[in-house]
Amino acid sequence: MHRLAWIDATTPLPHPDMALPDGLLAAGNDLSLERLAEAYSKGIFPWFNEGDPVLWWSPDPRMVLRCADFRPSHSLRKKLRQLARTESDPGAPVQIRMNTAFSEVMRACAAPRASQAATWISPAIQTVYLEWHEAGQAHSIETWIDGRLMGGLYGVGLGRFFFGESMFSRASDASKLALAHLVGFLLAHGVQHIDCQQQTRHLHSLGARAVDRRDFLLWLRQARSLAAPPWGRGRLLQSGALAPCPANGP
Repeated sequence: MHRLAWIDATTPLPHPDMALPDGLLAAGNDLSLERLAEAYSKGIFPWFNEGDPVLWWSPDPRMVLRCADFRPSHSLRKKLRQLARTESDPGAPVQIRMNTAFSEVMRACAAPRASQAATWISPAIQTVYLEWHEAGQAHSIETWIDGRLMGGLYGVGLGRFFFGESMFSRASDASKLALAHLVGFLLAHGVQHIDCQQQTRHLHSLGARAVDRRDFLLWLRQARSLAAPPWGRGRLLQSGALAPCPANGP
């Protein structure tokens, strides 16, 4: 019988196969950048309420979006076509950007929602992921409308694998536009999978599927050994290319 492991700052995380049936693997108080890097490299992620011990998870099955299977709705495809007509214009009213407002995206994802009583994106989570962003491995994709941040997502890139963490939207389809551009960027640079962690109907509608943890860990192991995409900062075009942000923009 598997038991929940308690780990201190010097104890390695157990193998994901040791997780309990619900995916809970270990608990502790260490949320350092080094611990996060170890966890993600093993297919493990933190998820806990503020004030509780840090809980580490590796669910089986795992929700994964194959980039080639991304399935935008008819209305989203229409918006993407409209966006493509103006995306080369630095002054376009709607722009998708990469890594220009990481901390703001995290705060927006952590804001209270009608469907959630609380958020797991605590100040401690925000602090360590911002540190990871500054180290070049956590990234944000943002939807800007008339100079205002209206939606987006953030996640972690290890080699040619991307771990999606959270999304937010203040306008219709704003987060989905960011996701569509992220998928285009990843496909352009040989990244095949986005980890979605938990199974939800929303993710399923976009093309994500539940996969065996064994398959997930195999894909991750193969992708980690490959060169990472050219993550940068700027306007993200649907081709996956980056263009400079407006000189006077936010």
